[in-house]
Amino acid sequence: MYQIVGAKAQHLLAAAMLPGAATARGAGSHIGFDNGSGQRPPAADRRHGGQFSQWLTRMLDEIDYGMLLVSAEAQVLYVNHAARHEMDDDHPLQLLGHALRAHRPQDVAPLYDALAAAQRGLRRLLTLGEGEHRVSVSVVPLPCADGEAASDRGAGQTTLLVLGKRQMCAQLSVQGFARSMSLTPTETRVLELLCNGVRPTEIATRQGVAVSTVRTQIGSIRGKTGAASIRELVRQVALLPPLVGALRAGVATRA
Repeated sequence: MYQIVGAKAQHLLAAAMLPGAATARGAGSHIGFDNGSGQRPPAADRRHGGQFSQWLTRMLDEIDYGMLLVSAEAQVLYVNHAARHEMDDDHPLQLLGHALRAHRPQDVAPLYDALAAAQRGLRRLLTLGEGEHRVSVSVVPLPCADGEAASDRGAGQTTLLVLGKRQMCAQLSVQGFARSMSLTPTETRVLELLCNGVRPTEIATRQGVAVSTVRTQIGSIRGKTGAASIRELVRQVALLPPLVGALRAGVATRA
C-alpha cells in the first residue's frame, strides 16, 4: 500500500509529536524546526528534521494499533503498518486507491457522518462490521498546526482514525509475556486460550486432556506470573505494550 502521501502529511505527523516543528516547505521538502526567530534553521537542523519524519513513521509502524490520516475528502494520506496488515478484504474499512470506503452498505452513512463531524471538531467512536469482523474505530479531528497556510486550512481538517482490536490480547504480546515468565509451550497455549476468553473446560476439550490437568497448568502459570486469579492473569497480558513482529511481509510502500 502506501506510507505517506505529500509534505502535508509529513508536517501533520511531525507537528502532532513535537511542538514548534516548522511547516514543510512544499512537496519533497524536509521538515525543519522553528527556533522562534522565523529564520530558516541551519542545515544540520534541517537534516535532523528530515530524519525526524523518518523516525516518526518508523515509530508509528511499531505501534500495534492501526492508524490512518484522512483528508476532508476521505482521501487517505497515511497508513501505518498495523492498519496495512489489518485492512484485509474482510475488514469493515477498505482502501480503493487513496479513497477510504466502508465494506458494508449499512456502514457508509455512519462513516461519512463521523468524518463530517470531525470537520466540525467533533470526535466519534464508531462500531463497524459484524460478527468476528466487528471493529471499533476512533475518529479524531486534528487541529490545524501553527503556521499552516491559510489555503491548507480552507481545505478542511485532517482526521485521524484509530482502529480497535479484533481480539483482546495480541498473540505476539502473549508469547512475549510467556517467554519472559519462562512458561512452557503447553502453558503458553493455555494462556493464549484464556486470553481469548476460552473457559478451562473448553481448553481441556481442545487439548484432549482432563480439566484437572488444565487447572494444574493454570496454577503453574499463576505461580510463575504472581497472578492471584485468571482475571488478574488476563489483565496482566491485556495491559502489555503492543508488540509488532520484526518480520513483516508486504511492508513495501507505493504512492
